[in-house]
Amino acid sequence: MNQAELLKSVEAPVNENIPHLTPGDAVSVHLRITEGDRERIQIFKGTVLYVRGSGNDASFTVRRIASNGIGVERNFLIRSPRIQKVVVDRHTRVKRARLYFLRERTGKRARLKQRF
Repeated sequence: MNQAELLKSVEAPVNENIPHLTPGDAVSVHLRITEGDRERIQIFKGTVLYVRGSGNDASFTVRRIASNGIGVERNFLIRSPRIQKVVVDRHTRVKRARLYFLRERTGKRARLKQRF
């Protein structure tokens, strides 16, 4: 067994329910959450800050504003079987690959222009 075959055997299958994401997209991530013996779907809505990597370790980070104006960021693996689907609510126009500057901004300053 050569190296290419070995890497292919341990690689996770691609999740077809995740579209091509770009930084600045407003998305809704539908996750399967297991609590005891019950399973439910939890939705995490926010803005994609960045997409990183390729292959098994590819991931994207979504940021949303929770109660009292506190920002919450969450990382998701692109090939995770726990992600049921990702819905892109809107595309926005940004000039950067990583939107770290949104962490310091609140209110109207944190808005991004919509791309049509």
